[in-house]
Amino acid sequence: MKFADIAGQEEIKQRLINSVKDHRVSHAQLFHGAPGSGKLPMALAYAQYINCTNRGAEDSCGVCPSCIKYAKLAHPDLHFIFPVAKTAGVKKPASNEFLGEWRTYLLERQAYITLEEWHQRLDLENKQGIINTDDINSINHTLTYKSFESEYKVMIIWMVERIYHAAAPRILKILEEPPDKTLFVLITENPDLIPVTILSRTQMIHFAPLPDDKLVEGLIRIKQISGTAAEKVKFRADGNLNSALQLVESGDADEHNFIFFRNWMRLCYVNNFASIHKLSADFMKLGREKQKSLLNYSLNIARYCLLMNYGLEANIRSEGDEMEFIRKFSDFIHPGNIEPISAAFDESIENIERNANGNILFINLSIKMTMWLKAARVAVGK
Repeated sequence: MKFADIAGQEEIKQRLINSVKDHRVSHAQLFHGAPGSGKLPMALAYAQYINCTNRGAEDSCGVCPSCIKYAKLAHPDLHFIFPVAKTAGVKKPASNEFLGEWRTYLLERQAYITLEEWHQRLDLENKQGIINTDDINSINHTLTYKSFESEYKVMIIWMVERIYHAAAPRILKILEEPPDKTLFVLITENPDLIPVTILSRTQMIHFAPLPDDKLVEGLIRIKQISGTAAEKVKFRADGNLNSALQLVESGDADEHNFIFFRNWMRLCYVNNFASIHKLSADFMKLGREKQKSLLNYSLNIARYCLLMNYGLEANIRSEGDEMEFIRKFSDFIHPGNIEPISAAFDESIENIERNANGNILFINLSIKMTMWLKAARVAVGK
């Protein structure tokens, strides 16, 4: 992957390029920040640039033997650690056991991936992937050898916050005193979950959400869609290219969520429980991931309504029929009820992840909404 393949983040690209030109490559770097901001693609482009045998002033050449191998994620000096768990075919999980699937997945998605999608890819069901002790031990073993072909050995640890607590101390020494010409790139979306002893041994680089124009550019390049189609999802993606890719792939899922939510809220407001009960059957048919998508969408609309209450319409990322609905619905979602509504949707999303009964969950949430939609407004100085 080349820097030119990455959407936005020009400042970070230049910073990394300069570190190579100035021979000031920090041996342990932590890429952290917003989901879908390009942390993993940047790590791959950085590694490729460092080891390119004919690199230019602004990017790797893309055609030397090293670049060709990096493009296939098959370079012998490029190593990966990522969260894994037991599957039907792998009883003693380690990153190397899933390396083929990992490479295929990254190439398909141009490295714009999510932990949830990775779990689905491995069919982990309700298990959560971790970076276990065996993987950390393999780091120490792998990096003691000389590099095969390139100047630098590169170890990319994706979602380092998933490191198992007993494994974390085992990585500290090699992070602090790595073999010569070794580069660690640790990637996280939750640095607060990483032990301080690891954080203190890294140089931290923060990735901000992508601006709308860069997100649209990246979406057009990766999915080969029209500018009109890319513009349509930019508000919902909110700077997250991973989310934008999912929205494009799901087709009319966003429109479906809007229609479902609008109908659902109207039924709740008039206490039409017979119709709500029928709607719960449609909710059940969605499946767990689409149920979560709907509830996340609902939570987002509730937050937009609150912004509307405070006169912050300019900050609402919506348009068309949806925006008109938000304007009207903000009379019913306001400071007087936003807290319990947000908490209820958050809890419902967590319960779906834990395999809660969707029908019971939907009916209970609907009952609460019938009460909250009629809760007294709180003056906000409008």
